[in-house]
Amino acid sequence: MSKADYYETLGVSRSASDADIKKAYRRLAMKFHPDRNAGDASAEGKFKEIKEAYEVLSDPQKRSAYDQFGHAGLGGMGGGGGGQGADFSDIFGDVFGDIFGGRSSSSRERVFRGADLRYNLELSLEDAVHGTSVKIRIPTHVECKKCKGSGAKPGSSPVTCDTCHGAGQVRMQQGFFSLQQTCPSCHGSGKMIKDPCDACHGEGRIQEYKSLSVKIPEGVDTGDRIRLSNEGEAGQNGGPPGDLYVHVHVKPHEIFTRDGTDLHCEVPIDIATAALGGSLDVPTLDGKINLKIPQETQSGKIFRLRGKGVKSVRGGLQGDLLCRTVVETPVNLTEKQRDLLAQFRETLSSGGNETHCPKSHSWLDGVKRFFEDMKN
Repeated sequence: MSKADYYETLGVSRSASDADIKKAYRRLAMKFHPDRNAGDASAEGKFKEIKEAYEVLSDPQKRSAYDQFGHAGLGGMGGGGGGQGADFSDIFGDVFGDIFGGRSSSSRERVFRGADLRYNLELSLEDAVHGTSVKIRIPTHVECKKCKGSGAKPGSSPVTCDTCHGAGQVRMQQGFFSLQQTCPSCHGSGKMIKDPCDACHGEGRIQEYKSLSVKIPEGVDTGDRIRLSNEGEAGQNGGPPGDLYVHVHVKPHEIFTRDGTDLHCEVPIDIATAALGGSLDVPTLDGKINLKIPQETQSGKIFRLRGKGVKSVRGGLQGDLLCRTVVETPVNLTEKQRDLLAQFRETLSSGGNETHCPKSHSWLDGVKRFFEDMKN
């Protein structure tokens, strides 16, 4: 009887990668393993076929010979003995190891990426809008120079962990399942340090302060963050360093408040300028600019200065500056000023309140109607 095609047995194409072949084998082996199909002779036979196919296709030399000459090309290489092979617990161990980041017992010393760091940076509004470059000093863990990151005293070296025998993980049998977990003795490194370095006390890293120059792009705002790659903590066992994230916080400004790309400010004007009109200089982040105040300007009137706001760090048009006028009531009046204002008030009354103070007149009319409605 001719043997089935190994690729068909595993359900993969002839161009399948090693990872695809291994994945297919795991899936089928778990499905047809005798431990899961007690007394089922057909399942046992299927498992042997799967194992035989995997033993050939997972070996580069055997696979090449099989691809060229078929089963005849294997010759004395052997195409699998049909035995029990890798037991069921090994299959589950590989699967759980892949999911939870585990390692097989054949893997070497485990490496760890360094932790990411956060730095809170306060900026003035001017620096946030125009961009700048700042120097920061941060604490971080760097590789110990004395032991070169091994954690062991110079002249000595870490030894294989007695608990996991270098695997970094220990296996626990729980009924039908065999699970793996990080070794509690070496914490997954597979190594134990008998004679620790006196500089880093076996950590392989020491804490230092380092100074960095951070380029702040124009337009950043509170909540933005700047990533500095590989400026975080050093990795362990040769692992890559983490990143540094600079979180921006813009300090309150005494004149301006920011809303996205727009700036807002209040402009106090005296009562005479509000009534007669005039002009005054108002500040912007690029210098002062002359603002024309038309006659009869009311308190709360907003003047928009195009392009005098903020250019977004993400691009787009520059925002505007919105100036809100606040008509200021005069205080600390002289006797003469009081007399003049009294005369002025008389002229307002004689001319009709609705003519000079339309809002006041309409408000009084509304109050009158309100009380009349209450009586009715």
